[in-house]
Amino acid sequence: MPNGNLQVLNALDVARTQWYHFTAIIIAGMGFFTDAYDLFCISLVTKLLGRIYYHKAGSSTPGSLPSNVAAAVNGVAFCGTLTGQLFFGWLGDKLGRKRVYGITLLLMVICSLASGLSFGRHPNDVMATLCFFRFWLGFGIGGDYPLSATIMSEYANKKTRGAFIAAVFAMQGFGILAGGMVAIIVSGAFKAQYPSPPYFKNPNGSTVPEADYVWRIILMFGAVPALLTYYWRMKMPETARYTALVAKDAKQAAADMSKVLQVDLEEERKQEKPGEKKGNDFGLFTTKFLSKHGVHLLGTASTWFLLDIAFYSQNLFQKDIFSAIGWIPKAKTMNALEEVYSIARAQTLIALFSTVPGYWFTVALIDKMGRFRIQLMGFFFMTLFMFALAIPYHHWTLPNNRIGFVIMYSLTFFFSNFGPNATTFVVPAEIFPARLRSTCHGISAASGKAGAMVGAFGFLYAADAIGVQKSLIILGVISFLGMLFTFLVPESKGKSLEEMSGEVEQENGNQTQGGQQSSTEIRIAQA
Repeated sequence: MPNGNLQVLNALDVARTQWYHFTAIIIAGMGFFTDAYDLFCISLVTKLLGRIYYHKAGSSTPGSLPSNVAAAVNGVAFCGTLTGQLFFGWLGDKLGRKRVYGITLLLMVICSLASGLSFGRHPNDVMATLCFFRFWLGFGIGGDYPLSATIMSEYANKKTRGAFIAAVFAMQGFGILAGGMVAIIVSGAFKAQYPSPPYFKNPNGSTVPEADYVWRIILMFGAVPALLTYYWRMKMPETARYTALVAKDAKQAAADMSKVLQVDLEEERKQEKPGEKKGNDFGLFTTKFLSKHGVHLLGTASTWFLLDIAFYSQNLFQKDIFSAIGWIPKAKTMNALEEVYSIARAQTLIALFSTVPGYWFTVALIDKMGRFRIQLMGFFFMTLFMFALAIPYHHWTLPNNRIGFVIMYSLTFFFSNFGPNATTFVVPAEIFPARLRSTCHGISAASGKAGAMVGAFGFLYAADAIGVQKSLIILGVISFLGMLFTFLVPESKGKSLEEMSGEVEQENGNQTQGGQQSSTEIRIAQA
């Protein structure tokens, strides 16, 4: 008779797509909506923070954040995210996915609100409290990566698993879009209510006192979607794969699966043989893990690291690039609220026409094309368009060619999302053993956030020191390296999680070593 655990997992692999799958996508996806909103909305308000808190009397240009403060404000959330990915990834394997899932969301709600309430008498005090709360906001966001990916992969059937995990991640695009739209609405409303002259006409009057509310409202809005999904997240049962393979309770796994997947299951107890070994449970820091999955972990971690250097540099500094080519007017020709509005409008257009469609192209095609081909293609076109922008850079800065620059720049976003930005999230949730899946996804994601920190901190200084053109060339080289490291990552299309991780052989091997182990046989009842 087949092992009971494998029967549970086979039932999951062949289960038809049903309403609960889409509910899980929304519940997990709203976490990613919030993640993206919180991580990227800061880039919409950094110039406003500079005008409010670092204005210099008599200066011909508006106040701006000092380089070290700007790097801290932009990058501190990534430090928290990296830490959270490692910690919650490990905790998700130790305590179970569901038990840890609500903690991350509560952290995001509390710290989003606290970020908007940042206080202090002096500018540096306000920036310090903002950075403190954004670090812990990032810590909560970090936990959402391995937990959401692992939960969705363990609920899904093998035919549409890639699309379901990618759909969770695709909510990030809507989060970026929402950030721009909220900033447009808030800055537009305040601009209409509190009109003020541009900076060059009246430096002091161009930033009205009420502008201090604008950035706070934009940051605090990130708590709303997270709060709305907290109840439903707490109602989700533990995944059957964790219960069956890690907790070793196939009977409970069947009961949980029956509640949510509308599958009738019959259970039959089998006789236990005393002293039977129940699994080949090698750990993360073992030679066996290194031989079976070491190259895979290197592949997922390195490609995510390289991707995020390029992706986050583009997102956080697109406002500087658009200013450099003249798509956003010079700061001194606008008042503070007009500048927020212009930056938000540019980011919203990029998100609407390239970022969001790119994610959903991946959702539609990942189970047809496969993860490997999409990731390789994405890195290739990112490399191509980066060099196409960088080499004739002077050409793109001419007034008649600026629209062409924006289109080319948008295509780099499109192919990062219809490419490695989605697949680097999907693959680590599919190729590692259940007992290490959340941990390995957390390690891969943390490598990505290390890349994001290189982008947030390194390229802030690089753009100032070497200019936009050379920065784009470096990003092109990084994208090319990502294409090479993609060859370390296996294809998981159409395979069960247990096939990819090798747990099928382990379960079968344990069963044939003599005697019958304690388990629960699960059979799908025929109507």
